[in-house]
Amino acid sequence: MSTNVSAVAKKIIGNVEKVILGKRQELLLAMVAYLCEGHILLEDVPGVAKTMLARALARSIDCAFKRVQCTPDLLPSDITGASIFNQKEAEFVFRPGPIFAQIVLADEINRATPRTQSALLEAMAESRVTVDGQTYDLERPFMVIATQNPVDHEGTFPLPEAQLDRFLVRLSLGYPSFEDEGKMLERLQRGHPIEQIEPVVAPADVIACQQAVREVYVDEKVRNYVLEIVQSTRLHDDVALGGSPRASLALFRTSQAVAAMRGNNFVLPDDVKRMAAPVLTHRLVLKPESRLRRVSAAKVVEDVLAEVPVPTTAKGAAAS
Repeated sequence: MSTNVSAVAKKIIGNVEKVILGKRQELLLAMVAYLCEGHILLEDVPGVAKTMLARALARSIDCAFKRVQCTPDLLPSDITGASIFNQKEAEFVFRPGPIFAQIVLADEINRATPRTQSALLEAMAESRVTVDGQTYDLERPFMVIATQNPVDHEGTFPLPEAQLDRFLVRLSLGYPSFEDEGKMLERLQRGHPIEQIEPVVAPADVIACQQAVREVYVDEKVRNYVLEIVQSTRLHDDVALGGSPRASLALFRTSQAVAAMRGNNFVLPDDVKRMAAPVLTHRLVLKPESRLRRVSAAKVVEDVLAEVPVPTTAKGAAAS
């Protein structure tokens, strides 16, 4: 692998850990999404450093960062930008909105109206925006990190399945441990460490890593293993709507990124298993009777992984 994806990922994660303490696994998942040119849905309670994660990631890569606070009165043009009439030039001039940053934080996305939520769809799917019939490409590397509070649902507009499917992974930071929270208080006593974070890689390095990830070898048996897992979610007794073909592609791509971050140029079945829950749980719609029995999407994915036979790869490595 000509580009050392593992080294670049370690630099970025190590730098972000100066701000986000004790969350190595969550930072690894965020890095996987970035290397796959995907988007993250951060579902967590307030005050656990969701915004700091996005800011620290942007500072580590020296790329543009914008934050959008989603509210019911937010308009699509507040995200994409709008054409303003310039009286001096006697013509309309386009003023880009916050979506034109390279890392965009859509805070509490479920508080925006469906019309405004949909303004993000084209940008997330195609890395471009159309305003007044004119299409503008977004600067790479581009990623949307959307947050939502899983507890307070008053005045919210739940994301429809089609939009949830646009997010590559869903993750949660959770509360820090007692020790990590103590270290946080000590670090924040005289200022926030986010102000001292310096870039450790350039945007071009991330783009090179994204291209390298696509070249990671996936054996036919492992590729079929991905397909069997997603197919099994569609046939599960507790599932009304299983993983889509986009879910298959997401599991395939994230497995490549995990392998590259481990320093491998081929995917193991363990890489697929590791990414199954972050990629699939938010894409599954459970049957009403299953939800009444408190069956969770995570439990469904766990059942599927237990049932689908694990292949032995051509490299001679069998997953545990």
